Amino acid sequence: MSASNNPASADSPLSENLVRDYLKEHGDFLQRNPDLLDHLHVSHASGSAVSLVEKQISVMRERNTELRRRLKSLTANAQENDRLYERTRSLVLSLLEADSLDVLYRAFMDALRDDFEVEHASMILFGDPGSTGECRMDSADNARNEIGALLKGRKAVCGVMRREELAYLFPDAGGVGSAALMPLANGRELGLIAVGSSDADRYNSAVGTLFLSHIADVIVRLLSRLQPGDG
Repeated sequence: MSASNNPASADSPLSENLVRDYLKEHGDFLQRNPDLLDHLHVSHASGSAVSLVEKQISVMRERNTELRRRLKSLTANAQENDRLYERTRSLVLSLLEADSLDVLYRAFMDALRDDFEVEHASMILFGDPGSTGECRMDSADNARNEIGALLKGRKAVCGVMRREELAYLFPDAGGVGSAALMPLANGRELGLIAVGSSDADRYNSAVGTLFLSHIADVIVRLLSRLQPGDG
C-alpha cells in the first residue's frame, strides 16, 4: 500500500478519525477484504454483539418496514380520495337533477347521511320562515342574531362552537361537539350548509373545507332557478 493510501504515517499516528476518513474514501474496502468482517462487531444495548453485516441487514429491514408503512398509508389515502371523489360526483349529479328546493334539500341531506356518514347535517335558506316545504327557511336577520360571527367572513369555518350556535344549526342533534359551516352567497346572503359531530375534535381548524365549499358553489348556482314551494 502506497504512502498516499495509508491512513497513518510516521508524522500522523493512526486514529479513529483517520480510519473513518479512509473508509469513507474507500467504500469497497470491506468487499476487498471480507475476512475483516469476522473481526468487526457492533454491540447491542443488551450487551451481545453482532457482525457489521448483520447490523447493516437489521438497518435495511427497519428502513424497508418504514417504507412499507409509508406506501400502505399512501395507498390508503389514494383509495379514500377515490371514494370521496365518487361520492362527491354522485352528490353533485343528484343536486343538478333537482327541480325544486325540497328535492335539492333531500339530495343533500340523504347523501350526507348515507354516503358520507355525517352525524348531523343542515341546510338553511334565507327567506320567509313561514314557507312550507322540507327545507328549513329562516330570515337572514334572525340567522345573524343567532350565528352572526360564523357568517361574517362568508367563508367556511369549523371547530368547537358555542352551545347556542350548535343548537341553531342542529336543533334536534343534542350533544353536538364540533361543526363545519359554509355560507351560501352570490353577492348576497342566501343561506348556509353545515355538518356536525358529537366528537369535539372531528371538525377543527386543521380539517380541510374544500368539499363543503365545492358543494356550496353548486347549490348557490342552482338556487337562482329553484323557488320555495315548487316541490
